[in-house]
Amino acid sequence: MAIVEIRWHARGGQGAVTAAKLLAEMALQQDLYFQAFPEYGPERMGAPIQCFNRLSTEPINIYCSVDNPHLVVVVDPSLLGAVDFAAGLVPDGSVLVNTGEDLGHLQQRFDLAGRKVYAVNASGISLETVGRAMPNTPILGALVKILGLIPLEKAAAYLHDYFNEHFNADLAAKNVQAFERAYGEVRSA
Repeated sequence: MAIVEIRWHARGGQGAVTAAKLLAEMALQQDLYFQAFPEYGPERMGAPIQCFNRLSTEPINIYCSVDNPHLVVVVDPSLLGAVDFAAGLVPDGSVLVNTGEDLGHLQQRFDLAGRKVYAVNASGISLETVGRAMPNTPILGALVKILGLIPLEKAAAYLHDYFNEHFNADLAAKNVQAFERAYGEVRSA
């Protein structure tokens, strides 16, 4: 497998940096090489941020931001019109958006013809399962499914352990449920 490069677009406080880190840690459990890093300065909560992942079966010797991603993840749909999220996206690249919007409309609105567009209502799933709009765990579930590199059972088990270590058992279970639900509900065009 060649290097898969992922660029995340989110707002500070939405957990995208944590989700990128969790993806990297799950990749490690699959004996993949990985990178996960943010690119932001003194931005406050709510300010646009980017973070990145690289995943590979071979060592990764690139140490810069991801300029030509294979996959772009848009955690906050309000950024669709505010940042050039598709900048540098490889010609056969993919976009994953946190939205309930029609996928054909997204493809047309943002000139994504020829690219695979995925969507999942990560904020809605989070509200319904966790009780607050924290889209990072559901969007991670959709991303894991799209990538197809980490089996659902192993990813869910990793998240169960991670969240139980950092939160109470009820919140941990709700986050795993949100992850699994988004894994099952991601749709494509």
